Amino acid sequence: MDPDAPRKVADPKDLERLHRVQRRVISVLIITTLIHLTVGLILAADAVDEDRLDAQLGLILLGAAFYVVGIAAVRAINKKPLATWWMLTALIPVAAGLWWVVLR
Repeated sequence: MDPDAPRKVADPKDLERLHRVQRRVISVLIITTLIHLTVGLILAADAVDEDRLDAQLGLILLGAAFYVVGIAAVRAINKKPLATWWMLTALIPVAAGLWWVVLR
């Protein structure tokens, strides 16, 4: 540290770019985590005995709920409206889970 050479003040544009990159990185981490969690809950539903259909459906719906919460978190972090058509993509893991666990 050199007292004769103080740090230069950060440019607001540089700070905004840094914050945008940070938001994108955390968004990708959240999406990746929620996809893994949803798939894991569907696989857990597959491991439940077939006579426990209620538990299987509960795990599938729980996975979809975490998926919706993750999408809402990403939208909130990026300062976007929470209500979006992306919420409807939670029907994909529900359909895939029902097919994998119940209908297969």
